[in-house]
Amino acid sequence: MVNTNKVAIYARVSTDDQSVDAQMRDLREYCQLRKWNPTEYIDHSVGGAKESRPDWNKCWDALQKGKVKVLVVHSLDRLGRSLPHLVKIITFMTERNITLVSFRENIDLSTSAGRMLAGIFSVLAEYERSIISERTKAGLRAAKAKGKKLGNPGRYFDKKRATELRKAGWGQIKIAKELGVGVGTVNRWVHGEYQKENRKQRKSGTGTKGY
Repeated sequence: MVNTNKVAIYARVSTDDQSVDAQMRDLREYCQLRKWNPTEYIDHSVGGAKESRPDWNKCWDALQKGKVKVLVVHSLDRLGRSLPHLVKIITFMTERNITLVSFRENIDLSTSAGRMLAGIFSVLAEYERSIISERTKAGLRAAKAKGKKLGNPGRYFDKKRATELRKAGWGQIKIAKELGVGVGTVNRWVHGEYQKENRKQRKSGTGTKGY
């Protein structure tokens, strides 16, 4: 059973024009559903490649001293984009029987499947970043040139309603349930169209900061 007072949230954004609001909404909702009372650690304008980050240093110290037994992050790349650094963190937490939960990748290190997936993800992370994106874009361009339509039609996703709910402070899980779509669909929208629209609004002075 999880000690509700030994749970921590860690969030990070790399630049001044980004906000942790979206990350924190999802993570707080996740912990609230599990009746956890997390300590929050947040780093602003700090790149993931840097090993020295003020609040991460505090969080890491709490992990080493056993004050934190469950760490919840929005995605593994919030911990660091350096593959050796990420592997070091995951290995340490596995050895100390500390649970790592990654919201976006749906990884829970407390399960055998979660530990396996976390290990695979760590090994492939750097490789994926370097080539998968470009290959995917090339494949889509080739398919489009041939007139092909990719993917299967899914459930209708009401983006207008989703935007209203998101601005009202709803997390991704609640939005997905309300609109009858998968959390993955909402997650892709939040980090795609919704994020771009927020940036446009901020530039025009009509919007609020988003993740």
